[in-house]
Amino acid sequence: MHGSSGPIARFRRRLFPGHNSLARGSDRFEALLLKLVILAALLAIPVAVAVGSANHDRQVAEAAADAVGRLPATAYLLKAAPVRIVDSESVGTGDSTTEATWTDSRGARHTGGVLATPGSPAGSAVPIWIDARGDLTPAPKTASTAVFDSVLVGLWLWFAVVAGLVVLHRGVRLVLDRRRAADWERAWAAYPRSGSWP
Repeated sequence: MHGSSGPIARFRRRLFPGHNSLARGSDRFEALLLKLVILAALLAIPVAVAVGSANHDRQVAEAAADAVGRLPATAYLLKAAPVRIVDSESVGTGDSTTEATWTDSRGARHTGGVLATPGSPAGSAVPIWIDARGDLTPAPKTASTAVFDSVLVGLWLWFAVVAGLVVLHRGVRLVLDRRRAADWERAWAAYPRSGSWP
């Protein structure tokens, strides 16, 4: 809808009730609260960006420390990875643990279970990470993971602030609506009834 009855027009009237001669004190208070909510939501943006940036710096430092002593290597499956059967009652096609062998930086041979794509034949190469002793270790964090996590942290913080502000505004508006309804009831009860409209 457009014009004076559209959602934008109604929002403007709610935000600026001073132009309406019928505006009550509660309407003006609600408008002030709405302006403060919008301002707080806008001010929360640079705060969320700063928090996300700080989280990024911390995660990059953690990723650098995480990579120390970890080396990429290649494992070779000693047998075929089992095929995971999925029917209508089970869900999941994730990697399965399969016995494999790999060589560390000193040339020593190791064996153990590595995650491999189901159905991979024996002899298939699987990228792994090992520590200084040649033992399996989780992959270190990457810079791209740090960026993704930091963006999520910033967004979630901003959404949490906005959600809190919306709940606050709705709660105050509910209280004001009840008070306005009670005022109408009292005014209507005091209105003289003659049995017909004047």
